[in-house]
Amino acid sequence: MGRKKQEEEQNNSEYGEPVQFDPTFTGPIHKRSCTDIICCVLFMLVITGYMVVGILAWLYGDPRHVLYPRNSTGMFCGMGQNKDKPNVMYFDIIKCATATNIMAAALQGLQCPTTQVCVKTCPSQFWILPPSAHFPGAKPADYFQKEYCVPSFQLEGTKYSAMDIVNKELCPLFYIPTTSVLGRCLPSLGGSAYNPNNIPTNFSLPGLDVNETLAAIRNSTADLTNGFNIKDVGLRIFEDFAKSWQWIVAGLVIAMVLSVLFLLLLRFTAPILVWVLIIGVLAAGAFGIWYCYNEYTSLANSSLTFGNVGITTNVQVYLQVRDTWLAFLIILSIVEAILLLALIFLRTRIRIAIALIQETSKALGHMMSTLFYPIITFVLLLVCVSYWGITALYLATSGAPIYKVVAMNVSQGDCSVIRANETCDPETFNFTQYPTCPSARCVFINYNSEGLFQRNLFNLQIYNVFAFLWCVNFVIALGHCTLAGAFASYYWAFTKPADIPTFPLIQSFMRALRYHVGSLAFGALILTLVQIVRIILEYLDHKFKEAQNPCTRFIMCCLKCCFWCLEKFIKFINRNAYIMIAIYGKNFCVSAKNAFSLLMRNIIRVVVLDKVTDLLLFFGKLFVVGGIGVLAFFFFSGRIQTPGTTFETAALNYYWMPIITVVFGAYLIAHGFFSVYNMGVDTLFLCFCEYYTPHIQHTVRV
Repeated sequence: MGRKKQEEEQNNSEYGEPVQFDPTFTGPIHKRSCTDIICCVLFMLVITGYMVVGILAWLYGDPRHVLYPRNSTGMFCGMGQNKDKPNVMYFDIIKCATATNIMAAALQGLQCPTTQVCVKTCPSQFWILPPSAHFPGAKPADYFQKEYCVPSFQLEGTKYSAMDIVNKELCPLFYIPTTSVLGRCLPSLGGSAYNPNNIPTNFSLPGLDVNETLAAIRNSTADLTNGFNIKDVGLRIFEDFAKSWQWIVAGLVIAMVLSVLFLLLLRFTAPILVWVLIIGVLAAGAFGIWYCYNEYTSLANSSLTFGNVGITTNVQVYLQVRDTWLAFLIILSIVEAILLLALIFLRTRIRIAIALIQETSKALGHMMSTLFYPIITFVLLLVCVSYWGITALYLATSGAPIYKVVAMNVSQGDCSVIRANETCDPETFNFTQYPTCPSARCVFINYNSEGLFQRNLFNLQIYNVFAFLWCVNFVIALGHCTLAGAFASYYWAFTKPADIPTFPLIQSFMRALRYHVGSLAFGALILTLVQIVRIILEYLDHKFKEAQNPCTRFIMCCLKCCFWCLEKFIKFINRNAYIMIAIYGKNFCVSAKNAFSLLMRNIIRVVVLDKVTDLLLFFGKLFVVGGIGVLAFFFFSGRIQTPGTTFETAALNYYWMPIITVVFGAYLIAHGFFSVYNMGVDTLFLCFCEYYTPHIQHTVRV
């Protein structure tokens, strides 16, 4: 009677009536038509426009402005007449040592406020112009190195004195040991660079002794060195990868094998694992209750209270308060009681969840190709990310570069002769045209913003982001729909494996592309719009962070939280809508409505299945990643010897880098395989709920 009453209440639910069991239904409908054609056409137009934007960006953009350094005249180092000079050297590194300036010089094309020249190799030692260079009759060519001077300056036979050359910034007053990092000669403050034996006794800037000069260089270049002087470490890490890549690949292969075995063995071990994990959670809660009670009784004679302690950042003080453990004891007892009651009343639904998990493992055993579909998704996502990045780079460098005459040091001479916004050509510019301003240089300012294309670069970047997010969400939706179609075809195969279609994954993939591009694009578009709003909120929050008051910060936080929850909800609805699309071939709105109604009619089963599956997959990831991580640690740290191999742990510079690589790769592999399994569980669950009747033997088609 109770079961009958429950069924009647379910049939009269506000979320619609369950579909009656149809013994003639054999799985995903093959005779279907195209859905959401308008959205399909819109998506194709957006993709076409995206391709046009990429072509225009490629025609007008010049990524050399970002990839190659430039000298003070704006000419590229490592290209053209400077092909054999790939590095840029700064005359006075102290002037452009802040992270802001160097980042601007590296990424935005802006110049440091000192002369920059292209050089073949960066200086490797300390040098400063000696006092003897100022003596009458001294020849500057005997002291300066021409390769570090301005190329257009003829050092041999010059009429300028050494002091004039330095003041006009034709040659550097000093240089220090530097290393080429991304084509920039940056200070080498590590190793033996500052060995006293390598520093000349006369190395001192005006007004400072040797130690004060070194201290000034250290302090002014600290941020610069910490942020960019990483080439040595990078080379060492690359060397470690070159020595250990075979073993890294072996570790990833082991992770893949363990992931597949774990999923396939769930067919036999799922009941044991689920109940062991549930009992383990209850046992952990019981231990916590006992521990809190023990601590509570041990502090029976303590007179310390929250009133005595007040507010402090020392957490250990609160643990000496008896009421703290009483609060923990009450909270754990309530949670433990809720878990026990849930276990008692939901035991039947837990058994159904276990049955679906076992059935998913059987499905994977019959359709092993589904486990490798994430590779296709990964490749498509890689294409989307690469296209977006390249397009953004070319858009950012669109427009012809503009060069203007700038006084690098206004304190030298009369620089009022330089007209405001005076443009110049770096290839023909000659600083002797401004005899009263010796520091006049032709430098890069920005890119030409005139013209229709250049004036709309910001809008094109927004379009680039929008199209990128839409494409990424579409690729993910295509993966969900393809896997759902394959698992649904398995579920509705009455005699397994005889009735399972040939190549079910390929058939499902082709159905999704042929009939449901519009529906998948529709769901992806809704999710993209929410993500765009979240990006705008993050931008506004970052832009006006300093000007916000507590009220606006609270409102912004609430908005961000609400749209985060909305995005999660839409992802959940979309995922189940794609399953219904794969089965019945209806449009997105109808499929989403049917999926939502179906889930709400079985909300308790949804929660139980979701949590049980999450618990199992979390344990699986912990097993795979933790096991591979421990194995990699013992191997790469030398605790496991490998006789008969040429690999030596002592040869590695940083043995933890291969370990991190193996662990991260194992996590990605496990996540990819388990995402397929999770999709299979969700698909079989919806198929089970769709034709739910009291005769479970008809609905769970095994």
